Amino acid sequence: MNLDSIVAHLDALLGIPAFPDYPTALNGLQVDAPGPVLRVGAAVDANETTIQAAAQAGVDLLLVHHGLFWDGLKPLTGRYMRRIRTLVESGMAVYSAHLPLDAHPELGNSILLARALGMDEPVPFGEAKGVTVGWMGEVSREPVRSFQARVASAVDGPARLLAGGPREVHRVAVVTGGAGPMVEEAAAAGADTFVTGEAAHHVFTLATELGVNVFLGGHYATEVFGVKALARNLQETFGLPWVFLDAPSGL
Repeated sequence: MNLDSIVAHLDALLGIPAFPDYPTALNGLQVDAPGPVLRVGAAVDANETTIQAAAQAGVDLLLVHHGLFWDGLKPLTGRYMRRIRTLVESGMAVYSAHLPLDAHPELGNSILLARALGMDEPVPFGEAKGVTVGWMGEVSREPVRSFQARVASAVDGPARLLAGGPREVHRVAVVTGGAGPMVEEAAAAGADTFVTGEAAHHVFTLATELGVNVFLGGHYATEVFGVKALARNLQETFGLPWVFLDAPSGL
């Protein structure tokens, strides 16, 4: 498959050209490649581990959520050069989608986690860079500890609870990744529970004083959904096989 055709499809699907994001996100095609795309890889992060694994797996196009340039402008030396060298030598392209993939109403990290938690008729919630990136809705009432197990099952790993809210979970807001401070927005919107990936220390105080339960499922673990969904979309659209390159951070 021609790379230009795939990039055009992804750009249109995710609304890349007009989507606001952090300056170092650089959404869209980050590394070009000359050859046809026969195999797609999906990874949360573009780092040495995932790039080398993708090269070994024969990947021609690597889809990532966190791209190559989060550190800002850096000389192509050391670990930065090692990444680029592997990409160039293997002929692999890299396509990155950060906030566009968090926010997408069908393929996004937040909506897919919300659905995995059993959220009923979610509505858009949570603003970042002027766009909505999360969802809020109701789930069947259940004890906090039972819902904690539900979150752990959804992210396939541990879920930490900051038990600041009621003993039963019912109205839930979800924003994946490092959205801890959005607990204030969740409380203002009437949520009794907020699910995200990670949070700074002060979020504990926010949760307890605002009366909201906060579940932390891990930044990485809450953001595996989108890249997998994007790879499946390419399989369905273009018939391309794909592989998930799992490199969990534990954070």
